[in-house]
Amino acid sequence: MQILFNFLVCILATTIGGISGVGGGVIIKPVMDAVSGLPVATISFLSGCTVLAMTITSMLRSIGGEVKVEPRRGTLLAIGAAVGGIVGKQLFDIVKDAGGSAVSVAQQVLMILLTLGVLAYTLNRPRIRTLDVKNGAACVVIGLALGVLSSFLGIGGGPINLAVLYYFFSMDSKTAALNSLYVILFSQGASFLNTLIGRTVPEFEWPVLIAMVVGGVVGGTVGRSLSRRMDNRAVDRLFFWLLLVITGISVYNLIRCFL
Repeated sequence: MQILFNFLVCILATTIGGISGVGGGVIIKPVMDAVSGLPVATISFLSGCTVLAMTITSMLRSIGGEVKVEPRRGTLLAIGAAVGGIVGKQLFDIVKDAGGSAVSVAQQVLMILLTLGVLAYTLNRPRIRTLDVKNGAACVVIGLALGVLSSFLGIGGGPINLAVLYYFFSMDSKTAALNSLYVILFSQGASFLNTLIGRTVPEFEWPVLIAMVVGGVVGGTVGRSLSRRMDNRAVDRLFFWLLLVITGISVYNLIRCFL
């Protein structure tokens, strides 16, 4: 039953992630924190693998579509995110080695603060004047920051990527969603390779990983198909409600850390 539950959660999360560009880990990670009983390192690894499979699927499905990745800025962001993915994984290991519930508390607090910040930005987005950053170094630095957050939190990228792409690059919702998935692909890929090379793969059950990855592939396929049929306003509404759900789950998980 637990494997089936994880499979269904991954399909739902990555379908929503494929549409909105949040990746899916932003749902998978807090839900598994709440119900799985697995160590935080195992949850982060399983979530990261699922998101990686989902983003690969989504990017392949996007080939030939109307919405495109920005070749220059998107790639510079992705390069920065790849480096950030490695840094974020190292930061995660440092906090985890501190012992106790330190890493779980740090993840939940940071998730709540970031999600509330993105929610505030989303509500005021029509009144906020956006930028159009073109400087290459700035793009790499922004990607680096996104990669660190993505890898440390084990969520892929989540709503933070979208808010950053909206504000710094003046992208519309669907363009930001696809470029966000592109950035997530690089950050999670780098984090995954760093885990393998550093031999820090946590203990996990293969049936659970396989079920989650398959769910990520299915969700990524369905999500990109649905995205092509939705307009920017529909994507924005989905993103808004997703932020509320993520905040609620993260608050619940934080309270559980102290019980």
